[in-house]
Amino acid sequence: MTAATAAFRRVLALGGPLLPVVSFLGRLPTAMCQFGSLLLVAETSGSLATAGLVGGALAAGQTAGGPLLGRLADRHGQRPVVLAACWFDALAVTALVLAALARTGALPLALIALLAGAGVPQIGPLARTRLVALARRDRADDRLVDTVLSCEGTLDEVSFVLGPALVGLSATVAHPAVALALAALLLAVCGSAFALHPTAAVLPPTAKALRPTGAGAGPAPARPCGRRPGARLARPARARMPRAVHAMRASMALQGALFGACQSGITALTADLHRPAQAGLVYAAMGVMSAVAGLAIALVPARIGLPVRWRAAAVALIALSVPLLFVRSLGALYLAVVVLGVAFAPHLITLFGLTERLVPAGRLAESMAFLTSAIVGGQALSLAVSGRLAEAHGPSAAFAVAVGAAVLILGLALTTRATGRPAAAVRPAAGAPAGSAR
Repeated sequence: MTAATAAFRRVLALGGPLLPVVSFLGRLPTAMCQFGSLLLVAETSGSLATAGLVGGALAAGQTAGGPLLGRLADRHGQRPVVLAACWFDALAVTALVLAALARTGALPLALIALLAGAGVPQIGPLARTRLVALARRDRADDRLVDTVLSCEGTLDEVSFVLGPALVGLSATVAHPAVALALAALLLAVCGSAFALHPTAAVLPPTAKALRPTGAGAGPAPARPCGRRPGARLARPARARMPRAVHAMRASMALQGALFGACQSGITALTADLHRPAQAGLVYAAMGVMSAVAGLAIALVPARIGLPVRWRAAAVALIALSVPLLFVRSLGALYLAVVVLGVAFAPHLITLFGLTERLVPAGRLAESMAFLTSAIVGGQALSLAVSGRLAEAHGPSAAFAVAVGAAVLILGLALTTRATGRPAAAVRPAAGAPAGSAR
């Protein structure tokens, strides 16, 4: 435990104590907006179908926009991209609240939600990228990088427990619009703080490598024969992704499908037991246990490699999701989902770790954002499918989707060769000191 505590302290020292605070508060709106938009539109429109359409549009926007924002952050640096995205998203969420309160039609609401989803500033994936870059710059070993990803995974899990809880509290005490207004405020204030934090400069934009050769650009490189003076250098080809990365993205999408199926099954079962208000608490209990397991990942011996952890997590997902098929009481449901939560964070954190090892340094933010978007997309699709199955055939049908997703995850883990390291490592910004940034 002493070694783990020392590792956590080193992670905190990488970016200073303020960075995890602003990154947590900056990513909290992502967890609030999905549930908050459903409650808000359902209350203002009186239509669950409209609320589902808006929630689906929000998820679709985030799924499509996440990798694009990550790519822009890789090319132009995190600071300008996060600043633009957090303010755009704050305005979009505010517009969604105003449009819902004005009882705007379903199509305009869905379009606004699509923009709000596309503008999510991806603070979670970018915080991972930033801290990994700080660790690699300090020549940290893989053990410390794994601890970084463990801490970040825990922050994600806590945000996805606390976010819906805040929305539910706001809806009970006041109105769902209050929660979304708070989300917009957090996006603007804490998103800006994350963008302006000094650690944002640790990753030099890859676009800086594309320097012009005209006046004011510094010494020009040797000009190839036939090249016109003053012409810009050709843009280098983007580094290719290893094939294993695509399997990890699929595995992450299946993890999202497992989340969605569990959510549908929990909702259906608590409704059948005439305790629908318990659904949120059951899901939160699963998230709390996942967060605890995420922190415990730092205690796994270094000799147990990431590919082995991936397979072990997949086996655990199958073994611990099967009991859900036979749950018939509220107490048994709590026990089953809390135990299942033990397998969630290890799978997620392992995939982030494998991706960090495999992708080219210049595409790390894009890759981290892609994994997060894969979860969102898989969960949204699974909610639509498993929700219909639960309505037609009962909670066990939704839980069967969760078991099926876990089986497919194991198939990917067993057939994917996830070894090796990209040729280019993350390098510090020009002139950056060798110590940690604060």
